[in-house]
Amino acid sequence: MITEIAPAPERVAAEPARPGGKRRAWDEVPRWQIYVPLTVYLLFTLIPFYWILLFALRPAGSTSLVPWPMTFEHFEKVWTERSFGTYFTNSVYVGLATLVLTTVVALAGGYALARFDFRLKRGFMLALLCSQFVPGALLLVPLFQIFANLRLINSLGSVVIAETVFQLPLSMILISGFIRNVPYSLEEAAWVDGCNRLTGFRIVVLPLLRPGLIAVGSFAFVHAWNHFLFALMFLSDQGKQTIPVGLNTLMSADSVDLGALAAGGIIAAVPVVIVFAFIQKWLITGFSAGAVKG
Repeated sequence: MITEIAPAPERVAAEPARPGGKRRAWDEVPRWQIYVPLTVYLLFTLIPFYWILLFALRPAGSTSLVPWPMTFEHFEKVWTERSFGTYFTNSVYVGLATLVLTTVVALAGGYALARFDFRLKRGFMLALLCSQFVPGALLLVPLFQIFANLRLINSLGSVVIAETVFQLPLSMILISGFIRNVPYSLEEAAWVDGCNRLTGFRIVVLPLLRPGLIAVGSFAFVHAWNHFLFALMFLSDQGKQTIPVGLNTLMSADSVDLGALAAGGIIAAVPVVIVFAFIQKWLITGFSAGAVKG
């Protein structure tokens, strides 16, 4: 039997005031103790990126530590000769399709987990959590057999389905936690005004879930964009490969074209960096709000 859950109002405890306005110990830390570790961490983070840019922008055979004279021959090589234009298009398709499918299914499942009570709900939540401990490599054999029976091998659809299956448990947990933060009274008010459940959800609840949806969608897109294993196993046609597999083709047993590999890595990283630059605020809000309750 399925029953609806009406969340009880929560009591917010007031933060105790500091006696006499006295500052706490960690408020008096010298600035250099903060900036020095951050600077060291920043250097360790940025130096590898500079090294990639150096190999991608300096001419082949150069040993200069400054990319001058600057050249884009490595980018032209990987985009045309190594078919990175095709890989890029395939990765965009897989990433966007995984984003849409994961978000829609996780939204429906997360709403059910947040607003309804049913038998074995705790067991289902436990199964979702335990599925995160299963490495993707263990899913290759059963998924390959299923896709072979469905004749989806060497199809981008197989990679989209596999990525969606892999992303759904965490996405449903995050969405359900975010829906619990939306007051149940808002939906009840919409029903009193004549809306059915679906219309009330679309008009009242869905706009409030924007940060959570952006967080879940971006996480699914980035994982599908960077994932190597599923594309390698399910796609045999070179014209259907994605960027991670394309990067692997730049390395051989005898030699590695460092300039082309660095250029391909930048091509793979730039779209993700641009996306995160625009959704940074929503991403942090969505993950924090979805993880507070539930």
